[in-house]
Amino acid sequence: MAEGFLPITKEEMDGRGIERPDFVYVIGDAYVDHPSFGHAIISRLLEAHGYSVGIISQPDWKDESSIRVFGRPRLAFLVSAGNMDSMVNHYFVSKKRRPKDAYTPGGETGKRPDRATAAYGNLIRRSYKDVPIVIGGVEASLRRLAHYDYWSDGFRRSVLLDAQADLISYGMGEHSIVEIADALNSGMDVKDITFIAGTVYKTKDISGIYDGLLLPSYEEMKENPAKYAESFRIQYENTDPFTGKYLVEAYPNGIYVVQNPPAQPLTTEEMDDVYGLPYQYTYHPSYEEKGGVPAIEEIKFSLASNRGCFGGCNFCALTFHQGRTVQVRSHASILKEAERMVQEPDFKGYIHDVGGPTANFRQPSCEKQLTAGVCKKKQCLFPSPCGNLTVDHSDYLELLRKLRSVKGVKKVFVRSGIRFDYLLAEKDDTFFRELVEYHVSGQLKVAPEHISDAVLKKMGKPENAVYERFVKKFRKINGQLGLKQYLVPYLMSSHPGSTLKEAVELAEYLRDLGYMPEQVQDFYPTPSTVSTVMYYTGIDPRDGKKVYVCRNPHEKAMQRALIQYRNPQNYELVYEALRRAGREDLIGFDKKCLIKPRRIGAKRQAGSGGGQNRTPRKNESRKKKTIRNIHKKK
Repeated sequence: MAEGFLPITKEEMDGRGIERPDFVYVIGDAYVDHPSFGHAIISRLLEAHGYSVGIISQPDWKDESSIRVFGRPRLAFLVSAGNMDSMVNHYFVSKKRRPKDAYTPGGETGKRPDRATAAYGNLIRRSYKDVPIVIGGVEASLRRLAHYDYWSDGFRRSVLLDAQADLISYGMGEHSIVEIADALNSGMDVKDITFIAGTVYKTKDISGIYDGLLLPSYEEMKENPAKYAESFRIQYENTDPFTGKYLVEAYPNGIYVVQNPPAQPLTTEEMDDVYGLPYQYTYHPSYEEKGGVPAIEEIKFSLASNRGCFGGCNFCALTFHQGRTVQVRSHASILKEAERMVQEPDFKGYIHDVGGPTANFRQPSCEKQLTAGVCKKKQCLFPSPCGNLTVDHSDYLELLRKLRSVKGVKKVFVRSGIRFDYLLAEKDDTFFRELVEYHVSGQLKVAPEHISDAVLKKMGKPENAVYERFVKKFRKINGQLGLKQYLVPYLMSSHPGSTLKEAVELAEYLRDLGYMPEQVQDFYPTPSTVSTVMYYTGIDPRDGKKVYVCRNPHEKAMQRALIQYRNPQNYELVYEALRRAGREDLIGFDKKCLIKPRRIGAKRQAGSGGGQNRTPRKNESRKKKTIRNIHKKK
């Protein structure tokens, strides 16, 4: 028996003296008992409330017996695809298969199905026709209503219906899962559990719904993508627990999917309780023979200090999952975890990160949020910081200072995202200076994403001038401290609104910067983001205006290649892109040019041993001569 872990076998369950578990939790990831994994939080929280939980990790979805490890649970099956949407986990944006799965023992692929939530739900239904099924996690949360699915390039129903489930616990789920458990334990039929915030249910009777909003029907949206843009705008304006309405989506045969308003954000005391549960902080020991679970390396020596984000980037789904209200742990809770971390035998003195979705958010964006909620039609930072925004890094700075002083800690890094426009909005530079002096490992990763203001507007990001101010200040502070540290900007190609014109502008910016990024993120249309709605509908759901969308794979390749125009392998794509954009002025020998003309560029590259066009005629004739000699010998 794996001491301290929740049971993953019938023998381990028997060892605890439990004949029949209250819940069986089916997960698409390996079982990792660490609070960075949603299944660990939910299962430990249920345990803390007196419920027994058995874990079935990565069952064989082709074998019904794999779901019957513990038999029928007393209350319900819980289902999660894992820490990522299973399709994002499986596929690059090119739709090619990823070679590794960091959430599976040994990084092995193929251990979970595509659309895992639905696959596991149907697997359970084949064995247990009437058992309650509650689905949750990122995949279920972001597919809770009808949505565009990039991988099939089609419009899909709520995952609640596809999984044959009874309830979705959406968002982070701590409040709703305990309420669901208590309701089931009281003897309530799962079909009557329609009142819990942070849940989605199905019904044929909506007469009792007060103050609800009827969304366009599934059939309407499937027929007319503009209706989906309209629906998403309503959804986006109702993601706040204080102001959110009941949302109703109609399906054929008189079925309605109903989304209750979001659950209340956790208080600091509740966050501390969640992170104070008896986690083992590692993967189940049964995975050791396969080399463990790779994902643990990213978070083993990192500290989560917050959740939620008021940044409002349009390509990010955090608004739909964690919400815009920032929730934080206390210093005492975080320091206690750091002191435990120091005792780990393989801890080398370096805390890899202290943060969350955005590291430097340590309080709600304004005082009214905790009583009146976030603004429906106004962002906190976009297009510029709101006049009511609370800009204060003092609490985060104090936390970092305390962590630096923990015995056994050599260095505390900040590697999760820093929101640079929020940083600049504070007049006092104390935090900025200490960030540069103590918390950067030679390189600081930031996310300007693009430099074209037209594209940045569609991304929900600040104007490029704001990033330029940040760069200038970062360099100035480094100079004052006598440090040589660098910014590593994350950039995105082919986001809605980006034409070849804007892609060329970005390439010119990188040319002037003297920098070519090693990695580029091509825009990935994942469920429940504003940007994905733009991609599918060609409409900005915020204002109903049309947006240019790059959907052609070849044009996407050109936009991506322009960001890495120095790479010889990208020469033909860059050449074609510049000609299509009418920018042949950037093909030549001037220092402002991105690439050289074809023939001369080819000769020069042949001389240097690599290249943009590798087969000049002289080498070609030698190759033919060699081939003739080989044939003569034969």
